[in-house]
Amino acid sequence: MKLNLHIAHQVPGRIRIKAASAKGDPALLDQIKGLFVAIPGIGGVAVNATTGSLILHYDPTRHEEFYKHFQARYKSHALAGPAPPPTEIDNIASTIEAEAEFLAERSLTARTVVDFCRTVDQQLRVATNNAVDLKIVVALGFAGLALMQIGVTAATPMWVTLAIFALNHLAELNLPDAAAGSAAD
Repeated sequence: MKLNLHIAHQVPGRIRIKAASAKGDPALLDQIKGLFVAIPGIGGVAVNATTGSLILHYDPTRHEEFYKHFQARYKSHALAGPAPPPTEIDNIASTIEAEAEFLAERSLTARTVVDFCRTVDQQLRVATNNAVDLKIVVALGFAGLALMQIGVTAATPMWVTLAIFALNHLAELNLPDAAAGSAAD
């Protein structure tokens, strides 16, 4: 059976496959899931009928073996077609990952840090059904830290200052007579 499948995204340990023809069809998605679930190294397959996608989680330490079996099954069941081009975010993430791997090959400490981050990222993705990953958690952590730091050092609470600033600009934008009257004073 040939299907309209394409690899939407992949990182070591995880591949997202889109099946346009299976969107809203859980039975077809379960059939597709059956093609990939028996591959050596698979830890789980998450199916999303709303988007018509499958997420394959596999052991990244068995990448070579997994990928050989995956490619064989994918090529035998997917219609020929171009893969979607990577996005700018995919390119940035790939660059960071390549640099981390470069460092990890040369240092035991770097290898430990990279493996730890990869494990935490994979566990977050699995636990949240791919809604949250480590990049989001780190960004929110830095934003929260910055807001806390600003709030601690500000004489007036930050939310009060921002509220006054927003109301002042809202009045200036929506009340042209008030702005003209204050300019005349």
